[in-house]
Formats: sequence, C-alpha cells, structure tokens
Amino acid sequence: MLLVVDNGSIYTKQLTDFLSDKSISFEIQSPQLLNLDSLSNYDSFILSGRRKNEKKVNEINSKIIRHCIKNDKKLLGICYGAEILALTLGGTIKKTLHLHRGTETVQTLKNTPICGDSLEVFESHSYEISKLPSVLVTLAESKNCKNEIIQYEKKLIFGTQFHPEMSQDGNNLIEKFCSL
Repeated sequence: MLLVVDNGSIYTKQLTDFLSDKSISFEIQSPQLLNLDSLSNYDSFILSGRRKNEKKVNEINSKIIRHCIKNDKKLLGICYGAEILALTLGGTIKKTLHLHRGTETVQTLKNTPICGDSLEVFESHSYEISKLPSVLVTLAESKNCKNEIIQYEKKLIFGTQFHPEMSQDGNNLIEKFCSL
C-alpha cells in the first residue's frame, strides 16, 4: 500500500487524481494527523511538495525518510520531498535567485529505473538542493537545477525537484516508481 503524505502542495489533487486514474491503491494523510506507528503498514511513500515551512512537518517527513531507509521501503519525494530528503541526510538547500516556474527539460545522467533519457517536466519552486550528502546521487539535471532527480545509493528512494504530477513525462515517472 502506498501512502501519500500531503504536505500542503497545491498540486496534491493532480497527484491523487493520477494515482486514482491508474488504479494505484493509496491512502493520503497530512503529516500532522499521521500516526507514525502505522508506517509499517505501507510499502511505499510519496512526500508531496509544500506551501510553507513548518518545523513539525519537517520532523515528521524526516522520520518517514529514516523509516524508509532502515526498512528498505520505496520513497518518492516531490519538490519539498526531495529537499527534506537531502536535508535529513546532511545535505543543504538554498533559495533560488528567482521562482522557477514552468516547463523544463531534464536530462538523465545515470541509468535510472524511473525515467528515460530526457523528460519535459513542470517546475514550481524557489528553493533547491545545493549540496547533496554522500549517500545521495544525482540522476538528472536541467539548465536551471543540477539536482533534478536524486536517489539514495542502491535503494528505491528518489527525489524530484520538479512536480512530476504536472506533466505527462512526470506522470510516467510516478507510474514507473509505483510499479518498482
């Protein structure tokens, strides 16, 4: 069972509509209402984007990330989800000079089970990962962002700086993630 953690993204409805259209079984929870003792009930997780920074939400998402690493659970962090993945493991983020919003071409750098050589994706962020911890590797980049897709070494734990729920190529990435 997939758990979608709704961190307040304005795009969560597009994500859950896509999962429903593909008949992917999931539950959705806000981090504030999530019972952390129930994490073992799920085999995969998607961490949505967010609208605002909240310390408690960050702590809960970090606990989910650590649970996935420890228990070999699949995880896909979207935008904020990728950023909190990097932060949880010792990376850093930075504010961008301007809001990145709109269509972007992303090029893969390494073989990845979740996408092909290039993707047309939708960006909507004003923060980005600036330094990856040593356990995360960059799988794809764009002209505006060097860490578009990241992965925890040898685990099915991924992050996308973009919003895959907002483009066809991104939807394909989500579908591939769910079928791993």
